[in-house]
Amino acid sequence: MARDNQKQIDYEKIAKMDSFRRLSKKKNRFLWTMAVIFFTIYMALPFLTSYTTILHQKAFGEITWVWIYSMGIFIMVWGLAHFYVGRANKFDKEAQDIIDEYERGAGQ
Repeated sequence: MARDNQKQIDYEKIAKMDSFRRLSKKKNRFLWTMAVIFFTIYMALPFLTSYTTILHQKAFGEITWVWIYSMGIFIMVWGLAHFYVGRANKFDKEAQDIIDEYERGAGQ
């Protein structure tokens, strides 16, 4: 969205707005939760394969649980990326609402 013909936005004032602070906290909580979930599941693979025999058991045929877990991680990455894009679009809309609120004079 071009804002060439409009007044300059004072982002320092926006950063002091309560609505921006709420959005920032909500976004950070979401991002940290996603990071912890991903890191925990991702790092469990080397731990479970190195220090336990749980994933070395046959699931069916000659396929062991490590293959299934690894495929699950691959699917998880795509799923989390899809989920993140949806949430990021909502955050973008909320950010635009905050800028609109600022332009109506709430941040002045």
